[in-house]
Amino acid sequence: MDPAEIPIQTELVELVPNGKYAVNASAISLVGNARFEEPQLTVAEMEEFLPQGRDKKQTHFTDFEGKTSFGMSIFNLSNAIMGSGILGLAYAMANTGILLFLFLLTTVALLSSYSIHLLLKSSGIVGIRAYEQLGYRAFGTPGKLAAAIAITLQNIGAMSSYLYIVKSEVPLVIQTFLNLEEKSTDWYLNGNYLVILISLTIILPLALMKQLGYLGYASGFSLSCMVFFLISVIYKKFQIPCPLPEQDGNSTSNLSDAQGSTSDYQNGYPVLQPAAAGAACSASLFTLNSQTAYTIPIMAFAFVCHPEVLPIYTELKDPSKKKMQGISNISIAVMYVMYFLAALFGYLTFYGRVESELLHTYSYVDPFDVLILCVRVAVLIAVTLTVPIVLFPVRRAIQQMLFQGKDFSWVRHVAIAVVLLITINLLVIFAPSILGIFGLIGATSAPCLIFIFPAIFYIRIVPKDKEPPKSTPKILAAGFAGLGVLFMVMSLSFIISDWAMGSAKSGGSH
Repeated sequence: MDPAEIPIQTELVELVPNGKYAVNASAISLVGNARFEEPQLTVAEMEEFLPQGRDKKQTHFTDFEGKTSFGMSIFNLSNAIMGSGILGLAYAMANTGILLFLFLLTTVALLSSYSIHLLLKSSGIVGIRAYEQLGYRAFGTPGKLAAAIAITLQNIGAMSSYLYIVKSEVPLVIQTFLNLEEKSTDWYLNGNYLVILISLTIILPLALMKQLGYLGYASGFSLSCMVFFLISVIYKKFQIPCPLPEQDGNSTSNLSDAQGSTSDYQNGYPVLQPAAAGAACSASLFTLNSQTAYTIPIMAFAFVCHPEVLPIYTELKDPSKKKMQGISNISIAVMYVMYFLAALFGYLTFYGRVESELLHTYSYVDPFDVLILCVRVAVLIAVTLTVPIVLFPVRRAIQQMLFQGKDFSWVRHVAIAVVLLITINLLVIFAPSILGIFGLIGATSAPCLIFIFPAIFYIRIVPKDKEPPKSTPKILAAGFAGLGVLFMVMSLSFIISDWAMGSAKSGGSH
């Protein structure tokens, strides 16, 4: 009998009036015989997040008492959603236009919320709160490995992007503090040394924590830093003139070197008066160009939080599906607003001249601006504190693949974190450019985690006697999976064609 047809939800887990789960002991034997169930593995994994003494009787995930509050869970999930992508959304808006950007951002946010609904419903039916274990329950070992590999690739890419920001921005911050016009060769201005130092002194100690809920305090502080970034971007929109002052080739030169007339000033900045000033400072509502298709994977990457949803659900105090869905909706809504405002005001500050990394664009105005310096520091703190939270599901995925059924071990817990940080640091230090790799990861693992896996897990796990294959929910889930496949094919096609064009141009230049 197909394990997806077994109505375990009525036998294994009973929802009691207070919203907690109770285990029906009569169903334990049934679960033990299910082909795709791994109760022992679930216990070992849950202990990684919820340290408790082992009872003499066999325990299940439903025996654990969550300790993380509703608000702290919002902080955790919001910080998991937030990433380096917020710095590139203004560039995305410049290549889509305001209305198209708003439509795409809204669509991705709603689809992300719906896919979390599918994950939570599947998790409630089989009593599993681990993304990879849902894959095992639906498709056996291949499903678990596919989910684990996608999670690992996605989060390694995310952590690498965070550490790239650390590598590139920390030297600039130190250079600004020291008021140096040109970068020296001293070790404290070398991004490679600095990223290793920060990884050892800040990221590693946080990554070694056993309980994810404790990182909620770091999450709250990190979100505060990003709120400060957003406020600063809005404020600078009304302080920086348009058109921008023209400068010579040195982006760190003083504004007094700007070409053109400096007799007119606005908010203390010299204003140029080129003939095409009106065109340079007009916003576009709808834009299509060669870079438009690249913005869609960026937006999808910006809302990937699905591997963290189920671990946060595990630690939630008085858990229920409705409560966790509310946490997810609030977190997505908060980040949706922050993303849109940061993109809008960043775009309206620089219009078509905005760069792919928003903070770099401000250096063309005044590289020693105190407020921008503070923003850089805030962003660095935010991405640094996000790395340990993203590392948790990667470690879980590795344990799923390599250490099945093992009890919690501090040696293994520490070793996996150290190996991951060493690998990511080596990638950041020695890879000259991983933009192509990021594009490939964003076009494959992101649609798998957001669209394809939640939908096909839901179709396989929900029993046919509860929802027939032709029922509306399963038809919607099938369409959702098809949308993910279409998104993946289109994104990969664009990336491959972009690589081919780049190779042709580089070949022709020789």
